[in-house]
Amino acid sequence: MLTAHYIMIGGFLGAGKTTSILRLAQHFSSLGKRVGLIANDQSQGLVDTAMLANSGLPTEEISGGCFCCKFNSLIEACESLDAQSKPEIYLAEPVGSCTDLVATVVTPLQQLHADKYQIAPLSVLVDPIRAQRFLGLLTGKTFSPKVNYIYDRQLEEADLIVINKSDLLQSDQLQTLVSTLEQRYPKAHVLTVCARTGDGFEQWLETLTTSAKSNHNSMPVDYQLYAEGEALLGWVNVSAHIRGAEFDGNQFLLTLLENLHESLVNHSKDSVAIAHLKGTLIPDVGNDIAIGNLVREDSHVEMSYQLDELLEFGDLILNLRAEADPEELKSVTLKSLRNACQASRLSLEEKHVAAFRPAPPTPTHRISSVSTL
Repeated sequence: MLTAHYIMIGGFLGAGKTTSILRLAQHFSSLGKRVGLIANDQSQGLVDTAMLANSGLPTEEISGGCFCCKFNSLIEACESLDAQSKPEIYLAEPVGSCTDLVATVVTPLQQLHADKYQIAPLSVLVDPIRAQRFLGLLTGKTFSPKVNYIYDRQLEEADLIVINKSDLLQSDQLQTLVSTLEQRYPKAHVLTVCARTGDGFEQWLETLTTSAKSNHNSMPVDYQLYAEGEALLGWVNVSAHIRGAEFDGNQFLLTLLENLHESLVNHSKDSVAIAHLKGTLIPDVGNDIAIGNLVREDSHVEMSYQLDELLEFGDLILNLRAEADPEELKSVTLKSLRNACQASRLSLEEKHVAAFRPAPPTPTHRISSVSTL
């Protein structure tokens, strides 16, 4: 029985995992490989799923918990994709606040389903600005120590630390970041890529498909501290239907996200530490999509996909992750959305609204050591 490659791309919120997975998927597809995609979120209504599904590739979403806590759902998602298209490559994106993936996902897959999946090295993506601040190489707002504990554990267990958005740094800054990561996390191989341009992807792809997963034992994790760190993060998911006279969906989404960003920054004296803000607008007809995102409170909204035509009806999804009270985040989000629709003379139907803090992680399996391959 032939085994399929299982490639998991981890990393903190805002690192560019979804964009990277899509570029990897496009590459494998261009080589004639069948690819299946798996998205993951703590709740339903995920921009990433809409983005992946828009690629035309078979896509499954696991909601209501991370891969480690929904391991059986992960296997079911793989089986569903297998029934649809028999993928030769599975590309999976875990929740951005999740860690301890080696012990709770990689090793259980390896030991319980070795006949089906060939496990690739675990990649952990980092945003270079956030990484510089975390490592003390750059001044600027960062998360509290308990949230940064999760960030540190993600990097500690990585086989590959992949610095994404390498074009944001000068060459000397990038080299300093690489060397600092190599010194602090010596078990990992550090790579630099840019998902938007494809720079550095050839080396990453070669490593993913030719290297066996490392044999080092899983790392120690303080699950109390891990849970407390996740609980500091507020999550908001909003799904809505909007309609009106022909309007520019790109401008509407951009303005909405910019106004929401401004409201969050001005919401309190210290402003909100934004991990990720994403929005997507999909017309009722056709396969077009608009996607905007922002990855730090001091960055700006980028429109990674834009609609080709005006529209009258559309489905809107907003995902906000920030270190703040979720009910306050929900209030600011809904106020910005309602104001945007009113200003554009659009009717609004709020279909799904969720605001919460992630529950304490309770892995289905936790196997503390990795057997030699």
